[in-house]
Amino acid sequence: MDHVPLWLSNSLIYLGAAVIAVPVSRALGLGSIIGYLAAGIVIGPWGIGLVSHVEDILHFAEFGVVLMLFLVGLELEPRRLWDLRRPIFGWGGAQVGCCALALLAGGLAVGADWRVSLVAALGLALSSTAIALQVMGERNLLRTSSGQSAFSILLFQDVAAIPILALLPLLGSQPRDAALDGGGAALQGLRIVAVVATIILGGRLALRPLLRWIARSRTPEIFTAAALLLVVAIAALMQIVGLSMALGAFLAGVLLAESEYRRELETDIEPFKGLLLGLFFIAVGMSIDFGALLAQPWRMAGLVAGFLLVKVVVLWLLARAMGIERQDRPVFTLLLAQGGEFAFVVFQAAAGASVFSGATASLLIGAVAISMLLSPLLLVAIDRFVLARFTRARGQTPDELSEPQEAPVIIAGYGRYGQIIGRLMLAQGVPATVLDHDADMVEAARSFGYTVYYGDATRLDLLRMAGAAGARILVVAVDDVRQSLAIVDLAREHFPHLKLVVRARDVTHWNELRDRGVLNVERELFEASLRSGRAVLELLGQSPHEARRLAMRFRRHNVQLFEQMYPHHKDRSKLIAVVKQGRRQLEEQMARERAEATARRVAGTDRPGGWDRGEGDD
Repeated sequence: MDHVPLWLSNSLIYLGAAVIAVPVSRALGLGSIIGYLAAGIVIGPWGIGLVSHVEDILHFAEFGVVLMLFLVGLELEPRRLWDLRRPIFGWGGAQVGCCALALLAGGLAVGADWRVSLVAALGLALSSTAIALQVMGERNLLRTSSGQSAFSILLFQDVAAIPILALLPLLGSQPRDAALDGGGAALQGLRIVAVVATIILGGRLALRPLLRWIARSRTPEIFTAAALLLVVAIAALMQIVGLSMALGAFLAGVLLAESEYRRELETDIEPFKGLLLGLFFIAVGMSIDFGALLAQPWRMAGLVAGFLLVKVVVLWLLARAMGIERQDRPVFTLLLAQGGEFAFVVFQAAAGASVFSGATASLLIGAVAISMLLSPLLLVAIDRFVLARFTRARGQTPDELSEPQEAPVIIAGYGRYGQIIGRLMLAQGVPATVLDHDADMVEAARSFGYTVYYGDATRLDLLRMAGAAGARILVVAVDDVRQSLAIVDLAREHFPHLKLVVRARDVTHWNELRDRGVLNVERELFEASLRSGRAVLELLGQSPHEARRLAMRFRRHNVQLFEQMYPHHKDRSKLIAVVKQGRRQLEEQMARERAEATARRVAGTDRPGGWDRGEGDD
């Protein structure tokens, strides 16, 4: 193949290996990551040797991790990120600190130098963002509490990698040459602040107009190129100042999470992310140094088993302290116990700073790579032998919807709210396709004879399978606000003909739905609370007719007040003024009506309230 260009032959090798290995791995129930890793081992230096320049490929393929963090950021609005600040710095700091201390103690216990033990502990305390997010994405865990906790910790690790790298020159054998003086350190700090500020301010002030201008060209491939350019440029800026490329891409994604181009950016970047992430896993498989493994097999085995065991114990205790449910702890623990791709950078930089020898760096890098290879295999074992106990105790996880549906109504969410709607449709003979992501709820509903399908309605492919292209109405009855908004966004973008009926959890949710043009919005507790209020009035001595009339009057006023509040819901001071004015008007109106009713009773002309004036339900 000497006459074939290198890029063409490498493309043929990588794509061919992936196309063969991944389907075989998934067919065996091992998952796609193991397929990619196995493909890398086979074609790498310790396999049939089709590829030799592993480090170059690994550096290029790391861009897949960058794209993945950008897409994760697009799903996380700034307000949501602010809400996660405590888990990120609290639990994230606890994970890195506790794991590093435990690993440092283990290194000192076996007689290693304190500097070697410290750097090894800090590097091994990090986890693989690529594998963890890929696994959580495949299992739809990112929106769960355990998934959010794991993501918070992974995000902190990306931040923690910066001071870890800054520490290495100070630990080297020639710290005076490597370390920055005070002025240089200050200048570096200013550069970091300037770059981060540029990303944040640029994302808020410049990116949206720029994307709007590009979108007006009506050239899809240019918009795709602009999306890739955005991520590449931010990654380059972060790399220049020594920050994590993935962290910068994540920040850019968060800043664009509220933009109108979020879905378009996701659609354009997703295919590149998948291919580059697969290439990254192949490169990890190729980077496993089987020479170091064969030269010191027991030492390597002890190192891998030791650091995995220490992290598993620490993470299990941390999961208990975080309140993660027992059935979620094994996956949470294992995903964070493995070594991470940033450890490669840390150990290579440590060898360059003469903290330890190149042989030690190779040993540690090999241990991390082997842990990344073992983790997907251990996940399969956990699924089959550990989580199976929880599954048997709660019943088997239902199969997802696999046959196209044609019902005119789709109901997403079959909890206490969606059940009432579904039963009403059933009573009227109206066919409805019902989806719910809670396996327990699906099994409970099926045990009572209701047809409910297991699945996450935020997935476009599942909505298509549910018949959204031909349905007339989509009822969004899920209780999670972010999931509800994601379903609405997906439906309005891909199925604009659908009429949406959406459950609102609170006033903020109601306003966000109205911002998206949804008109059929019902607050989940409003009507039930009104009926309870009527019961209280009756128990206080009001007649049923009068209690009903007063409740309906309050209902109409509240609905009108909401409509008056909506244009000002982003202006807090104006909103408060409107609410106070509305409350004052209602109190004055009710006071007048009470006075009139009292006068009628004194005159003996009182009649049953409401019916003669047409005060019925509206």
